[in-house]
Amino acid sequence: MEATQRSQPPHNIALLPPPSFLGHLIPFIELAKKLVFHHNCTITLILPDDGSSMKPQKSLLQGLPTSIYTVFLPPVSTNDLPENARAELLVSVRLTRSFPAVRDTLTSLKQSGTPAAALVVDLFAIDAIDIAKQFGIPAYLFHVIATYELSLSVLLPNLDESCTSEYSDMAEPITLPGSIVLTPEDLPESLKQRNSEVHKWALDWCNKFLEADGVMVNSFLELEIEAFKDLEQRCPGVPPVYPVGPLIRTGTEAESDRGAECVKWLNDQPPKSVLFVSFGSGGTLSVKQFNELASGLEMSGHRFLWVVRSPQENAADAYLNSQSIAKDPLDSLPEGFLERTKERGLVVASWAPQIQVLSHRATGGFLTHCGWNSILESTVFGVPLIAWPLCFEHKMNAVFLTDGLKGAIRVKENENGVVGREQISELVRRLMEGEEGNQIRNRMSDVKIAAGKCFEREGSSSKALAHVVEQWINWK
Repeated sequence: MEATQRSQPPHNIALLPPPSFLGHLIPFIELAKKLVFHHNCTITLILPDDGSSMKPQKSLLQGLPTSIYTVFLPPVSTNDLPENARAELLVSVRLTRSFPAVRDTLTSLKQSGTPAAALVVDLFAIDAIDIAKQFGIPAYLFHVIATYELSLSVLLPNLDESCTSEYSDMAEPITLPGSIVLTPEDLPESLKQRNSEVHKWALDWCNKFLEADGVMVNSFLELEIEAFKDLEQRCPGVPPVYPVGPLIRTGTEAESDRGAECVKWLNDQPPKSVLFVSFGSGGTLSVKQFNELASGLEMSGHRFLWVVRSPQENAADAYLNSQSIAKDPLDSLPEGFLERTKERGLVVASWAPQIQVLSHRATGGFLTHCGWNSILESTVFGVPLIAWPLCFEHKMNAVFLTDGLKGAIRVKENENGVVGREQISELVRRLMEGEEGNQIRNRMSDVKIAAGKCFEREGSSSKALAHVVEQWINWK
């Protein structure tokens, strides 16, 4: 595993993201750009093989600065894992089994005269902290999701020790900083079965991240100030936590024909009139829920831009398997839907230029799966939200959006686990035309202003990232 020799500034930073979740890879790429453009760093981006074609990942890497070098690691096998192994476990195992190749890469960098000055790892690669220590360099966690979830990570080992049954049987909800009150239903599925392998992994992670030399979070101080204060003041043993976000995707996405079509259509719509509907890079709905959403959008009478993906029953598995779904998702729409809504709706298959859509003057709301990247993008552009969580930590994010940030209305499933068309129609109207929607819009406008100041010269995130780089350079 040889890294190309090159002349470079004295601080080369190695980044270890997971390739399987694009929502994790994107902020790593944006962090790399910040380090290159503003801190005179070079970057070695170490990418394990996730068993796919890696086509979406490679497309994200096109056009990167020449100071960002990518090392693709050889594939590893996970055939010994159960067929129904959860996505979180699969990603973690793939990364762990790539660690020998990570060591080889760091050794090659050292031998070439361009040693890594620090190793920055994703939460799924947390055990790579030990590799950094073997090379005598600082190990930093880049936590690409919300800060308040670090607070939960600090609490979880004690919670697990004190709980004698499943978390679903707890008498009291879990209270986190910033008015975040989590019921058992809001916890990720991985935390609901305490005898599962994924729950064991989560507990190990909660203990392991305390060994990091520092934690960078893709958030900003003004967005989660209570969570940052809590980690600093009430959580002894937690490494220093630095807000370095919002790191959202930059560059032009609308160069494709489909992207150009979206922007052209938005250009013809009135200001703040369009609801953008998207469930992230891999989120899907069941067949029944897909049809209810279509009917609800039609009933609402409002303009919409909907990114559709083929229905799939397991939302979590879809994030790993979405690349293999060949069926045209437009074929799943109710008969006549496109014709009936053509005057006020645009439906695109699988992808839209989300940054361009959210920043467009015509966009007045966002129905989102509550992935953290989408939340940050909404804060940057001040777009009010309808929160529709799917899996992973999405339900916790929905609580943050509605109760903490007060920037969203949340959907509610019926007794069959489905969000009905009548409710969807009502929520769209409440967000796009009601007083409640105006209040949320005003709140998100304030958050937009705060987000815009983070990377100014004296902004909170600029200062935090500068301090981290200083720590790396002066590491003894």
